[in-house]
Amino acid sequence: MIKIKSLQSVKGLKGKTVLLRVAYDIPLAQRGKNWVVADDRRITETVPTIKYLLKHNCKIVLLSWLSRPGGKIVEKYRMDPVAKKLSEILGRPVKKIDDCIGPKVFAEIKKIKPGSLLMLENVRFYHQEEENDKRFAKLLVAGIDLIVFDAFGQSHRIHASTVGITKLRPTYAGFLLEKELTALAKVTVKPVRPLVVVLGGAKISDKVSVLQQLVKIADYILIGGGLANIFLQAAGQPVGQSFVEDIFVDKAKRKKINFSRLAKKIYQKNRQKIVLPKDLLAANKIDAHALVEIIDLEKKEQINPHWTYLDIGPKTIAEYLSYFKKAKTIFWNGPMGVFEIPKFALGTKRIAQAIARSKAVTVLGGGDTESVIGQYNLNGQFTHVSTGGGASLEFLAKN
Repeated sequence: MIKIKSLQSVKGLKGKTVLLRVAYDIPLAQRGKNWVVADDRRITETVPTIKYLLKHNCKIVLLSWLSRPGGKIVEKYRMDPVAKKLSEILGRPVKKIDDCIGPKVFAEIKKIKPGSLLMLENVRFYHQEEENDKRFAKLLVAGIDLIVFDAFGQSHRIHASTVGITKLRPTYAGFLLEKELTALAKVTVKPVRPLVVVLGGAKISDKVSVLQQLVKIADYILIGGGLANIFLQAAGQPVGQSFVEDIFVDKAKRKKINFSRLAKKIYQKNRQKIVLPKDLLAANKIDAHALVEIIDLEKKEQINPHWTYLDIGPKTIAEYLSYFKKAKTIFWNGPMGVFEIPKFALGTKRIAQAIARSKAVTVLGGGDTESVIGQYNLNGQFTHVSTGGGASLEFLAKN
């Protein structure tokens, strides 16, 4: 995670050419033949930083990636709809150009007037971006005086436009980045107790590092979603055809990780803290018309070997809600089931609503958790909702 000085510490900012690194990796929707921004939250969250730079008459060059074009130009993932939406939000022009490096880009940056905005093309159209190529990073900062980094949601990636460029120009934290780090510190630095952590989602590989860290500081960790399956399996509980990520191959470190064994070890060491579901909703398929059944684990009921767990059950919902009543700090990342299908959404919905009602400090990781609160119209009812799911977990895992 990048540790840099605040934007407000910059002296002589007026008239500077600023590369504003943002995380505009946002959902798009098709309208006719055009693509439009479906959710502008990640844009609006950067507006305070942009307005501060405009107030200081800076020349603003915006850089982001959008989705995973795989190092080649994909028309769907051009930044044009994002530039258009930003222009609407600010009520001023945002010029978009069709590249992020090269002579034409350099010429446009030189031409830009103080108080103007220029958006560069999706930086992931170049494979050198994800390779953290040094020469590519140099091209990205050509004509730039300083960098303002406000891309929290992409800050955990070791790419040319995250790590590479920050070694080449003075770099300062934007207001969104500061806001994110301050909020997450409420979970890691002397949290008001009890601290209750709720972890869901499908993969343990996404959560194992943060789980190992949070188990040291949390009072209780409530497990749901596909993440629960690996713990139940480790405890000898049949999980039918439920998704279980038991072996993960870390290509970077060239080693295999047996998560079933790791989950068992974590649970045995922390039985007093880790709370597993007492009952689960099983279904014969992941479909709105599926047959469903509540499996009560306390009564030693077992899932049909051909069925799948897709949500937490009513007993578990009630128990988890009881923890929120005594909590003073709550961190939540990951749904309790396949919430995209209403039949399997009750657990996630009740958890979201209960955390929203809580008087505790409530900090939510981004990603699917961000989608959940939008789906249930709970925006604005939490202390902080991160703009970066992976980034927030990475921060918590290392702090």
